[in-house]
Amino acid sequence: MAIAAALLLVPACGLDSSAEPTPTARPGTDGATSSTRPAGSGPTGPGSVVANATVERVVDGDTLVVDIDGSRERVRLIGIDTPESVKPNSPVECFGKEASAHAAELLPDGTPVRLVLDVEERDRYDRVLAYVYRADDGLFVNLAMATDGYAGVLTYPPNVAHTDQFRAAVADARSAGRGLWAACASDLPVESR
Repeated sequence: MAIAAALLLVPACGLDSSAEPTPTARPGTDGATSSTRPAGSGPTGPGSVVANATVERVVDGDTLVVDIDGSRERVRLIGIDTPESVKPNSPVECFGKEASAHAAELLPDGTPVRLVLDVEERDRYDRVLAYVYRADDGLFVNLAMATDGYAGVLTYPPNVAHTDQFRAAVADARSAGRGLWAACASDLPVESR
């Protein structure tokens, strides 16, 4: 409910919800950029932007807690999967702690972020499903996690706007032996889901 209310406030706050987020290359990469806006239109449909979100904490490599206008929300990064590091009654998977630490490095507590929705707003655990961008520099965090070798691809249709980008980033990280693709060669947890 808070997400829907925040989405309805976006146009009223003077933000242009039809404007495409500015893609930003990561420092130290090849400088390539790509479209970062999911297809769709309208203030509450695919591509909707939730304004005024601030990272409270990183839960693990693909989940965080944010504050949206005073409401605490759990957010699941769409399209990627990182090794488990905090799943109850489960062992920490290979590179799970490193993936969590990298997410926390990209999104320190207090970081302003822009959450962009795809087709579905929430998953079965009531987490907001989003493409996450740092507000200050436009870094596409989901893609950075894949590019840097901390995540595999996990696609749940109909939320597929960036699947091809994630697949390409993971293939590149894997062929370059970055992150979990080097550390977990015999135990690849993200490929088993």
